Amino acid sequence: MSSSLIAKDLVHSYGARVVLDGVNLTASAGQRLGLVGENGVGKSTLLRLLAGVEEPDAGEVLRGDDLGFLLQELPFPLTARFSDVIDDALAEIRQASARLGELTEALAERPDDTAVLHEYGTVLEWAQAHDLWDADRRAGVVCAGLGLAGIDPARELGTLSGGQRSRLGLAALLIRRPGTLVLDEPTNHLDDGAMEFLEHHLASLTGVLVLSSHDRVFLDAVCTDIVDLDPALGGPTRYGGTYSRYLDQKRAERARWEQRYAEEQDELKELREAVAVTARDVAHNRPQRDNAKMLYDFKTGRVQKQISRRVRNARLRLDELERDQVRKPPAPLRFHGGLTGEPGEDKTAISVRGIEIAGRLRLATLDITTTSRLLITGGNGAGKSTLLAVLAGSLTPDAGTVLSGRGVRIGLLAQDVAFAEPEKTAQRTYAETLGEDAPPLRGLGLLAPRDLGTRVGALSVGQRRRLALALLIADPPEVLLLDEPTNHISLTLAEELFAALDSAPGAVVIASHDRWLRRDWAGDHLRLEAGRVAV
Repeated sequence: MSSSLIAKDLVHSYGARVVLDGVNLTASAGQRLGLVGENGVGKSTLLRLLAGVEEPDAGEVLRGDDLGFLLQELPFPLTARFSDVIDDALAEIRQASARLGELTEALAERPDDTAVLHEYGTVLEWAQAHDLWDADRRAGVVCAGLGLAGIDPARELGTLSGGQRSRLGLAALLIRRPGTLVLDEPTNHLDDGAMEFLEHHLASLTGVLVLSSHDRVFLDAVCTDIVDLDPALGGPTRYGGTYSRYLDQKRAERARWEQRYAEEQDELKELREAVAVTARDVAHNRPQRDNAKMLYDFKTGRVQKQISRRVRNARLRLDELERDQVRKPPAPLRFHGGLTGEPGEDKTAISVRGIEIAGRLRLATLDITTTSRLLITGGNGAGKSTLLAVLAGSLTPDAGTVLSGRGVRIGLLAQDVAFAEPEKTAQRTYAETLGEDAPPLRGLGLLAPRDLGTRVGALSVGQRRRLALALLIADPPEVLLLDEPTNHISLTLAEELFAALDSAPGAVVIASHDRWLRRDWAGDHLRLEAGRVAV
């Protein structure tokens, strides 16, 4: 059973803002495409269009019926049970199994019935593509691989954490095994073990896979192609190979674009000068001969023809180049802010002693100085976000003490960012929150100029996190706490943020699953397991 996914000339807008304009994409069985690009460039929009969750303003998407899309929330009431989701994922497979049994009996009675034989072949092909005979075992393997094996099947969805519900939705898709999978940030709530399981599982699929992810190691392990939606010479560009290979190709492509633009601008300048001056300057600086007057009338016609031909040729080339010239490569968004303020002296910024939050966190001792670099890791539910909330002072422990140094300001970038007035623009939200003395939002390099006037409620999740970060670092705290900072932000910004750590004078504490970050981390490391420090 073959599968393919084809998008033709997709155009989609939100209000007056065009997000996608003439996007084409083709994916065939066995191809695994990773979408990358700045926040707001249209990755999630394109995935929703491909999945049929939204319809394009123009263009079309050709897809088969057997497509699965990872929804942000499970399409079940919170009173539904864990087992209801698994049973629903297996329902179509069980129906196919039952139908195969019925058709087998029918063929035994009517072996020459062509209609029955044809249906049997169709159902059998579907069953083989969906690995029907291994479905029940696969359900157990997938739940275990995504860290869901210990959950009581009778447990209601409303009692699960958001991360558990997200992983259950992903598990249901993998169990169902559709011919085409469309996944928007499937790694956001996965720990190392679940991430590695998902990598191996997706890499073994024979159908079509299109996804977006902030995890660079994941993109390297899974994708056969990378589709970059950022502005490029020929529009969205597809690169064959892994994410690491894409980075090299992207740099070379950008260099070619910049070189071609520069060469065309030089030629345009020369042509404009030729049309205005050079083409008319026949015999420029040439001394006049004695018989010039006698020859003037004889040569006038020929000279005028030369002038006309030169002017005409220059004008034709100028018109052609002005019409078809390469547009100027847009300046990439570059982070220019400082992550922390100047602490003034190296002293204890936060002191934790004997804290306990029932069922969530227990920590005997932790000291954060004003120059600390601390990476907090651990699986889902290990207590990372809880610890950051305690350090920020937004969560009071049941027992123990948390003391902050005199005059030390602490800022937290939480995973989930919400703004009280979503109808206000990003620029207005920033200005009203910080006042007139705040540095320009545009100058921080966190939001593109075109997004400053966008309503906060219309910003992507990643753009809202960028705005929240801008509010923090416009007047940077002495201690910056970052909860999964690479979730929902562009890969480029992630790399720039971590490069900025080197020059940040204050303390930075990061809770993260990001393996790319952890691989190069040079600061202190605290690993949590089940709310306690792992030895």
